[in-house]
Parts: sequence; structure tokens; C-alpha cells
Amino acid sequence: MNKLRTLLVDDEGLSRRGLRLRLQQFADVEIIGECVNGREALATVGDLAPDLLFLDVQMPGLDGFDVVRRLQPDAMPMVVFVTAYDHYAVSAFEVNAVDYLLKPIDDQRLVQALSRARQRRRDHSAAAEHQRLLELIPTVTTAKGETRQYPEKIAVKDGGEITLITCADIDWVDAAKDYMCLHVRGAVHVMRITMKELEGQLDPAIFQRIHRSTLVNMRRVEKLCAHNNDEYYLVLDAGERLRMSRRYKERVQRFFYK
Repeated sequence: MNKLRTLLVDDEGLSRRGLRLRLQQFADVEIIGECVNGREALATVGDLAPDLLFLDVQMPGLDGFDVVRRLQPDAMPMVVFVTAYDHYAVSAFEVNAVDYLLKPIDDQRLVQALSRARQRRRDHSAAAEHQRLLELIPTVTTAKGETRQYPEKIAVKDGGEITLITCADIDWVDAAKDYMCLHVRGAVHVMRITMKELEGQLDPAIFQRIHRSTLVNMRRVEKLCAHNNDEYYLVLDAGERLRMSRRYKERVQRFFYK
């Protein structure tokens, strides 16, 4: 059974406990963790990549909507908002939530929310499978059937200077807010660019995303090491250990089984 890996986020321990007990009745729901505030939720979503998030709206610090706004699009789980106030309902659906549950949660509404989550996952899986098949095609072609060419070098601006970086020399890239840090032969170059934009400039046959904020040159990888929670580490030829999220496992593993 393909279970819904579920994370509970609520600052009230009693509410989390009650929801956990009720969700344990469903064989296809696996509760993988609990968080007591928004900041903890952001870190845990990045680490565990849950399928489904039961997210309290009103929490100290970052509220539920703040959490959704700060999540990376490619790391976004399905979200069911939970709150005692119904005036948040419109906002919940404006951010494409699966459902919106009022406390105390009605049993039938919980069943309905899970049903919607299952349906959305089925719809998403069909789209994801289509995308996966496209990614397995080794070359990207244009409408005219021409093979797409990726640049050999990219320009990094630093003040009044521009440095040309050979793409093949990039070991890995990690994100720091609105900037990308390019690790190149022991040096670090900073670019003001989004991860998606940078990915578009690098050959996907060489560079692969292994985490929502990390892109790696697969030619630098020497080992794939298993870790806890079905996660892995990639060990590069210079000794760096980079964590790989479980959602990218299948995409990366094909480089090891060609």
C-alpha cells in the first residue's frame, strides 16, 4: 500500500494527540512526525518530504499561511488546514489547500479530507510520471528536432567584475535565499539567480537536483550512502557529503545503474 506520509503541525499538544489518534484508524496514513511551530515545520518538510501536511493556521511566530508561502514549490506537500475559525476558509483555498477542517474536527469531514488528498495524489502521480518519462530522454530537442545546446561557461557578476565559470568545473550548487552559491574547485562564487533559472543553463545529463536547495555535478559523485528515514548522502570526489532528499532518489539513482 502506498501510504500517505503525513506530518502534523500544531502548537497545541492536545490537538496533535487527538488528530494523531484519529488518523491512526486509516491504514494508508503514516504519521512521520509532529511539529509545534512554523519554523520547525519548514525544516521538517525539507528533511522528510511528507506527502500530506495537517497544518494549524494560528500559531505563534509563523502561522500556517506563512509556512505555505515560505515552502519551495518543488517541496510542497498537500496541505489540509486545521483551525477553530472558519473565516480563514477562503484564504485556505486561495493557496490551493486540499481541504480546511474546523476544530473540533468532525469525523466525516476528516474522511472527506483524506479522500480529497488521495485523489489529488492520483492526479499528481499521473502528471509526475509523464514528467519522469520526459526526464529519462537523454537529449532535449527543439520543435525543429534540433538538440538543445547548453553553454560551456556561465557569467558570474561580482560588483564591477564578471567571471566566466566553466560549467564542467562546478562541483555543486546550494541556495542561500535569493542567491546561488557555486562551489568550483574549492572556491565559492555567488550568483543572484533562482535555482530554476540556473538549472535551465546546466545540462541535466550532468547536473541533477538532489535537494530543494542543492544541485550537484553527478560526475563528481563517488558514492551513494544510505542514511536514516530512507534518505541518502552523496559523497563527492573531494570528500564533501551532500544530503539527498527522498523525493529525488529515483532521479539520481539512474546515474548509478546505467
